[in-house]
Amino acid sequence: MTTEQVQIEYTEILSDDWYVLKKTTFKQRRIDGSWQTLTRETYDRGNGATILLFNVERGTVVLTRQFRYPTFVNGNDEGRLIETAAGLLDSARPAERIRQEVEEETGYSLNNVEPVFEAYMSPGSVTERLYFFVASYEESDRISSGGGNYEEGEDIEVLELKFPRAMSMIRSGEICDGKTIMLLQYAALNIFHTTPLKMSIAGDL
Repeated sequence: MTTEQVQIEYTEILSDDWYVLKKTTFKQRRIDGSWQTLTRETYDRGNGATILLFNVERGTVVLTRQFRYPTFVNGNDEGRLIETAAGLLDSARPAERIRQEVEEETGYSLNNVEPVFEAYMSPGSVTERLYFFVASYEESDRISSGGGNYEEGEDIEVLELKFPRAMSMIRSGEICDGKTIMLLQYAALNIFHTTPLKMSIAGDL
């Protein structure tokens, strides 16, 4: 791949087990017009989607809790993380995939999901683009207990929380997943119309 700003010189696959880890040497045109040769590693796990379920009348949201090994080895003592339902696209369209994923994880079957934004979550090393969605839900939409895919090692607990409680869990550190914080903040501004969590530069978390 070559553009006016980037020229790929060499790519080496370091690992192709769970996902693909590559080491690439390339030239990048700097702001002053000069070229600089750099080497970077990129982890390609595909693109993904995530969704926040909400019920305005009840003032609730649906989240999940599951074991995340990378967090366990980096300070999360139990390794269980509270999150919005999410999954990789696996070549499916984002809206289609998130409907399948939310049913598998939470048991809720939803037809109308609303895209709200897209984001690169760790652009320094991970190629993934994440598609963010929201959807209203009713208790009648729940057709199973959820829990995730056993064969993939998923053991998911479904949480229905009052929205103010979910927001307070960001401040307390009980919710520390980036995509979940982003969607809860979006909901505060655009769905529940409350004041979003204010974080000081010093870090209220």
